[in-house]
Amino acid sequence: MSNQEPTQKMVPPGLQETPAVKAGRAFTFRALLAGASGSLIIAVGVPYGTYVVRGSYMDLDYSTPAAIFLLLILSLGVNTLLRRLSPPGRSWALSPPELIVAYIMMAVACTLPVMGFTAQVLPTITAPFYFANSGNRWEEIIQPHLPAWLAPRDPVVVREFFEGMRRAGDVPWGAWVVPIAGWLAFLIPFHFACLCMMVLLRRQWCNRERLAYPLTHLPIEMVAGCGPGPRPLYRNPLLWIGFAIPFALGSMKALHQYFPTFPTPVLETSFPMFRNLMRLQLRVSFPMVGFFYLVNLDTTFSLWFFNLLAFCIRGVMAIMAVEYKESLGPYGTPSPIFAHLGMGAMIVLVFSGLWYARPHLREVWRTITGRPGGADDSGEVLSYRMAFIGMCAGVLCMGAWLWMAGMPLPVIPVLLVAAFVLFIGLTRVVVESGLAEAVASTTAMGFSVSSLGTAAFGPKGLVALGLCYVWAGDLRTLMMTSTANSLRMGELARPSRRPLVGAIFLAILIGLFGSLAMTLFLAYKKGGGLNLNNWFFVNGPQSPWRYVADRMNNPTGVSGSGLLLESLGAGVMLFLTIMRQRHVWWPFHPIGFAVGTTWIMDQIWLSALICWALKLGIVRFGGLRAFRTARPIFLGLILGQFTCNGMWLIIDSFTGMKGNQIFWI
Repeated sequence: MSNQEPTQKMVPPGLQETPAVKAGRAFTFRALLAGASGSLIIAVGVPYGTYVVRGSYMDLDYSTPAAIFLLLILSLGVNTLLRRLSPPGRSWALSPPELIVAYIMMAVACTLPVMGFTAQVLPTITAPFYFANSGNRWEEIIQPHLPAWLAPRDPVVVREFFEGMRRAGDVPWGAWVVPIAGWLAFLIPFHFACLCMMVLLRRQWCNRERLAYPLTHLPIEMVAGCGPGPRPLYRNPLLWIGFAIPFALGSMKALHQYFPTFPTPVLETSFPMFRNLMRLQLRVSFPMVGFFYLVNLDTTFSLWFFNLLAFCIRGVMAIMAVEYKESLGPYGTPSPIFAHLGMGAMIVLVFSGLWYARPHLREVWRTITGRPGGADDSGEVLSYRMAFIGMCAGVLCMGAWLWMAGMPLPVIPVLLVAAFVLFIGLTRVVVESGLAEAVASTTAMGFSVSSLGTAAFGPKGLVALGLCYVWAGDLRTLMMTSTANSLRMGELARPSRRPLVGAIFLAILIGLFGSLAMTLFLAYKKGGGLNLNNWFFVNGPQSPWRYVADRMNNPTGVSGSGLLLESLGAGVMLFLTIMRQRHVWWPFHPIGFAVGTTWIMDQIWLSALICWALKLGIVRFGGLRAFRTARPIFLGLILGQFTCNGMWLIIDSFTGMKGNQIFWI
């Protein structure tokens, strides 16, 4: 890992020789208008597709399918039309930098409508009131400790949110103003702190370590060139070969919903192992095959290897009836053993990365303090001093909000450190390994309770902990990760990158208010949340409160065994990291151990194995030239799947078809 700054400016592949990039301006009115329009479509369209059409998910993960789909329409459809309508000697079409700005805004907006915030916050804050009964006693142990400024308490407002309005009238917007304002007071500092952290780490990850950023490759090449040649990506026939595979198979699956006799492909199955105590999942995810092709072989190998190793260990433990019982709350790895091991590994992943980044961080600190020898921050979206101040202020605001919500002051630093370790760690995993479906092995809330005991929180603190599942629970998508990818693509901005901050927060505001308004409208006007989505409105919102109630009814102390397992996971991760840094021949990437044991890797390990085998054969027998030649095929796998998802969502919305879900992960 070099400590010297590369002398040549890093430009993403496919745009190095594009004249339009050199001449074009990025932050024009029409670029912001295109990005804002796309963000609004995502904010209102994704909840409609998820709750009413109940089709393929377009925003659950880091891959931001909705943004890719809209970029295809914008770059291949709208831009082509504008180019043809342009007068001689003038082009009305958006330039590549303008398209990248629009895509960045849409990718940021994708993190908010469902999993990222809106579908978490609205049902979660109302669930303790609607689902309270004499059996769970939530009315006695949870409701008194919920701050009135964070949840609506009117029984009619809550009931009709889940059951729909029984009378003619308007949506009770006024009842939601104070709770939404209270949550925005947390969310805006949180997202700004995430942006500032990524600004401080961008040069280390992009220029010094040269991480792959696989999720940025397709959108960049969609607006510029492809591979080593100057041909646009859309004119490469290999792209459409890859595109056709998931598009055709997905369309067959969709048509089967309309015509049951139409044949449908089987891309997922499972079979029993270890005396029928475990089932090995076999699933092919075309986008994941495409993303894995863009990273090195050791990373992909380690992901499927450590997943199968963990699966075998769990199988042997099941046969031998070896159990370790500790409730770490919902989400994460089902096995508490691997949850603790994964948390220890994630801690080492983050802090070892900061350790190796010491030269860069020293230069950043000199710039912040105004000492000589500092890093040049003129190319960043924020100055390093502003980023540092913004990071500190954002984290302090988050801490103050948690304290006002009822969390004891001494436990807040533990929770926030654990949360940001997971956020930074998952972001590092995504930008280095291409694991667009990454999840953490545990949550910051489960880790904090296990490490400190329930007595450190008290009843009010445990209820405040339940609220944290809104922003730190089911980590299927993160604003920090979208921001990291955005800053990488923001290198194309001309002449300055500073306006990117405004574009990002414009997309955040559009995504927030658009999705909140749409979700509330659908809940009250479409028969209630209970009829929209069972997970987001029934099972998911109750999970945090069941855990909180269980911790109140069954208090626990500090988990010594949990700390030992985390230490073991940290030790293994440290060994893998050192071996990776010192020996080129070492085949195991530490990321595989950090996230390879998670439940989502159980679903996509086969995709990693398939891609690893294909890429190994291509590189071994064809070399670098064959790798570059085949690259558009794998980009086509991503684009074809997301286009198929979006197209059938539109068709189903017009035909009234429900539940035509082509794609999950």
